[in-house]
Amino acid sequence: MNGEIWVCGEVLIDLIPDEVTGVKQAIVGGGPANTAKALARLGFDTYFIDGMSTDAYGQSAKAELEADKVHLDYVKFSDLPTCTADVTLDSKGSASYIFTIDGTATFDFSIDWLPNPVEHHPHVLHIGTLATIIEPGASVLHDWSSTVADFAPIVFDPNIRSSVLGDRDVYEAAVAKWTAISSVVKVSDDDLAWLFPKIDLIDVAKKWVSEGVALVVVTKGADGLVGVTASGVIQVPGVKVDVVDTVGAGDTVGAIIVEGLIQQGLGALTGEALEAVLVRAAKAAAITCSRAGAQPPTKEELEK
Repeated sequence: MNGEIWVCGEVLIDLIPDEVTGVKQAIVGGGPANTAKALARLGFDTYFIDGMSTDAYGQSAKAELEADKVHLDYVKFSDLPTCTADVTLDSKGSASYIFTIDGTATFDFSIDWLPNPVEHHPHVLHIGTLATIIEPGASVLHDWSSTVADFAPIVFDPNIRSSVLGDRDVYEAAVAKWTAISSVVKVSDDDLAWLFPKIDLIDVAKKWVSEGVALVVVTKGADGLVGVTASGVIQVPGVKVDVVDTVGAGDTVGAIIVEGLIQQGLGALTGEALEAVLVRAAKAAAITCSRAGAQPPTKEELEK
């Protein structure tokens, strides 16, 4: 597992209602941070890239990432506050979010502190969620990621948050900028249904592939996953589990895709090899769904 794995985007605090009392509990979250944790639990040399506060929430985030052995060498620490996400869970455990974003350390991106890919030569960059749409940081990250793409494949997870950016046309344009520089796109069926309400999700994936994306993986919740490449479409079923909540499930899938990319190479992720990765991703997501909050499985748990 030579080479650094870079995961860029937000770590924040999810305020999640307790299953019994309904009282909000402060849980470390953020899609990219969840993916970083998942990759570290799989045994990868994972470097997280974000602004992080020195406040109490930021200290909790730092401690949790460090507990999973996520490297924080490329984090910018400051006394700005931590972003929070007020989470509501529906009867099926699916989460919706209201974010407190402005003026937080979480989205304080600037080129002067982001790691230099020319110097460090990362193995892969996984990036996504709010960090790729919230300006001015999103433009900074896009310019930086375009340079990273000269050295490593980009895995992009848009992780649509329409409560933050409700203008579909603007959101679509932002996503298009990122897919244009990405080798892999991981996206949910709900994301695609909101972003492209009149287009079949497979057709969207095929369009991205025709434009240069090597692999698109669509997560479909309990209905499993779909992988689309120039070679065809692979579908695998979901793994049945008693769902506690779905927080972090898609982020765990992203980690498994990165694992497959590293172990087999981007060009090999087709046919049976891709199917095996998707089956493993479905299992990993199910384990995450069986736990409260974003608690992805370890490599040992996945291989039982």
